[in-house]
Amino acid sequence: MRIRFKKWARPELEASKFYIDNPKEYKGKWRELFGNDNKIHLELGCGKGYFISELAVNNKNINYIAIDMVDAMLGWAKRNIENRYDKENLKIDNIFLTRYDIERILDIINKEDKIERIYINFCNPWPRGKHRKKRLTHTNQLEKYKVFLDNNGEILFKTDDDSLFYDSINYFKKSGFEIEKKTEDLEKEIDFWDKRCENIETEHEKMFKEKGIKIKACIAKLN
Repeated sequence: MRIRFKKWARPELEASKFYIDNPKEYKGKWRELFGNDNKIHLELGCGKGYFISELAVNNKNINYIAIDMVDAMLGWAKRNIENRYDKENLKIDNIFLTRYDIERILDIINKEDKIERIYINFCNPWPRGKHRKKRLTHTNQLEKYKVFLDNNGEILFKTDDDSLFYDSINYFKKSGFEIEKKTEDLEKEIDFWDKRCENIETEHEKMFKEKGIKIKACIAKLN
């Protein structure tokens, strides 16, 4: 999703207490930053933050890291998180936003961080053959995630794109993940996520559903 430059985004992020501008400094030390031993979940490509803000505010016993590459997106995510926590009169103490290239994620997270779960929602499908290695679910990326995923770590994945979905199922299997569950029509599945999380509809998800596009999803667990 392209978004126009927002001149307010960078200053607001730099002033925010839950934005990390130097994530390399916290490689292997994210638990120290949170200041507790709660489980850590990671969202790759958080966009405007509607998903992660809802998830984090409803699960204060879990720590969240949300990554994106675009200041404007992170600026909106920062505002949406603030609004959601203000609505519940809660302190923002279990989530950090950061800007980084996910292809280089091992620069900022390692096995000491013990990430329990990764969320990938409606990532760029990169449909052209030569660009498919850029997919967040490609085997090249999955091998990186395996470095810091904890024992039995898992990836929760949603997409509207058929090709990306079926290719991703193969990517997961090739990289040693077990497909615990999958669906080609998430709307028809009752409690598909097995109490792992609520089925929080992202901005993209609502848009695709209005167009009659079925949402595909899977849970891939690291063996």
